[in-house]
Amino acid sequence: MTVAEIYRPVSVRDLNDAFRQSFVGGKVMLTVGVAALPEADRDRLLSLVRSYASFDPGDDPHGEHDFGAIQHGGERFFWKIDCYDTDLLHASSDPANPAVTCRVLTVMGADEY
Repeated sequence: MTVAEIYRPVSVRDLNDAFRQSFVGGKVMLTVGVAALPEADRDRLLSLVRSYASFDPGDDPHGEHDFGAIQHGGERFFWKIDCYDTDLLHASSDPANPAVTCRVLTVMGADEY
């Protein structure tokens, strides 16, 4: 294992966290169910995504902070970050390199997964 491979999850994790906390540097997608929520509920849900910190090995086995599950208003929601190439056609060749990666964060109801 190379030094780059050892430190890569930290770089991806830091980039994922920065994007998730700010919604800057990628695209944020809402499923139909999330988009249909009343504005106040949707705003609160997105705030919970931004402040999410409950990462554990079961949900985050690679340490990349790319998935989370949230309870809000008696319902369960998921968020997921996927890393694509800049044309959004394929997976990124290097998610640790923002120059070749577009992050897409999708927020969905658990029933939409």
